[in-house]
Amino acid sequence: MNHLVIAVLFVACLTAGCGQVQDAATGAASDAASQAASKVGQAAADEVQLQICSRVTDGEVSDQDKQVLSGLVAAAKSAGVPAEITTPLNQVAPSGDQAPAEAVDALRQACGATPTT
Repeated sequence: MNHLVIAVLFVACLTAGCGQVQDAATGAASDAASQAASKVGQAAADEVQLQICSRVTDGEVSDQDKQVLSGLVAAAKSAGVPAEITTPLNQVAPSGDQAPAEAVDALRQACGATPTT
């Protein structure tokens, strides 16, 4: 009888241990997936920001630049590009004939270029 009780307790301990191992494995997989998604999201934000900044580095914003920038507004917001970029972008992209110089300078500064003054 004692052997039976010991065997039942042993099986119960193994079962509980397996559940803990499974929980740990599930948690580790979830953490890895979250980290991978975060890295992909950051890479997307970096790429969108690079595309935006490449259009304003010279301080001139052509009609073609504005067209491209207009197309990047939604992508920048959804990718999580910082407000330092998206705020002036929202002023430059839909502008008419002349992009606002202050917004272009703010965008260039956020991109790491020296503002034109």
